[in-house]
Amino acid sequence: MTDTTAKTPSRRRQRFPEISTRAWEHPADRSALVALRKLTGFDDVLKKLAGLVSERAIRLMFLATAVKTSERQFPELYDMVRDAAYVLDLEQVPDLYVTQDPTVNAYTIGIDTPIIVITSGLVELLDEEELRTVIGHEVGHAMSGHAVYRTMMLILTNIAARIAWVPLGNLAIMAIVTALKEWFRKAELSSDRAGLLAGQDLQASMRALMKLAGGHNLAEMNVDAFLEQAEEYEKAGDLRDGVLKLLQVLPQSHPFAVVRVAQLKKWAESDEYRSILAGAYPRRADDPDTSVTEQWKAAADHYTTSVKESKDPLMGLIRDVAGGAATVSGKLRDTFAGGGARPGSSSKDSSDS
Repeated sequence: MTDTTAKTPSRRRQRFPEISTRAWEHPADRSALVALRKLTGFDDVLKKLAGLVSERAIRLMFLATAVKTSERQFPELYDMVRDAAYVLDLEQVPDLYVTQDPTVNAYTIGIDTPIIVITSGLVELLDEEELRTVIGHEVGHAMSGHAVYRTMMLILTNIAARIAWVPLGNLAIMAIVTALKEWFRKAELSSDRAGLLAGQDLQASMRALMKLAGGHNLAEMNVDAFLEQAEEYEKAGDLRDGVLKLLQVLPQSHPFAVVRVAQLKKWAESDEYRSILAGAYPRRADDPDTSVTEQWKAAADHYTTSVKESKDPLMGLIRDVAGGAATVSGKLRDTFAGGGARPGSSSKDSSDS
């Protein structure tokens, strides 16, 4: 990492002195991170385990095979990462590398000194403001420590996989991996928020996510239509579609593009986001006093609210089960035994309410 001189960004944005990463972290991500940060010595132990993958070797490889941004190489990208660090008040600016790869991707790796890597495919796909939000997204990963905990948890998972021969071992490993991927998906939503705070251009943030789904031909796409597509995906159709969506998302390390766009727009319209812009946000000085119990409660409340507000038919069934609805068995029968109401049944019996 390079020392930053806190260069003023190329255009005026709200700066957030001493902002805590808790300000933008998704409740499910934040609860896990707060709990891990409370474990004294946890980072040190896991960093020793990380020696197995040799962070030094990874850094040398990028130094040898990619282009390190600077005032003389990709100077605009170099300014963007410094801008993001300035806005989010990160003292040490991560090194940013561009690697020749047509695949559209960006990621943060490393533990002691995280580095950001973006592909040439991404640079060619996005405009300046879209790139700014992606770089802010990666700075958010670095600040939250996602690079540390992801690396460590993957190491632990690999170690645990060696004992998969133990009875029920495979089931236990699958449960761990599924839980980790759910965390990773929420960490992506967290960093989408960090990218929005860094760029402070919601349209650019949404365009970037839309381009990840549909490519560079922006003239043929429309953000409002993409949001309507997100709503169509949320409603899903019937219960079978809800089950299929769940099965499709479980193996993913990232949320689907339409979900990310919808979630980011919702957060941008929230009181939480407006409070941050007004200067009312959690400070780093208060991080040690953060209650783990309160964060787990916030995560539980989030999931409860998500189920309550969801238009997905599967979530509707979960609400019915939780409420003891008498129509649950009828919904299951109608959905999986033919998809329609029985002859003579009322429309109420076959509804998705």
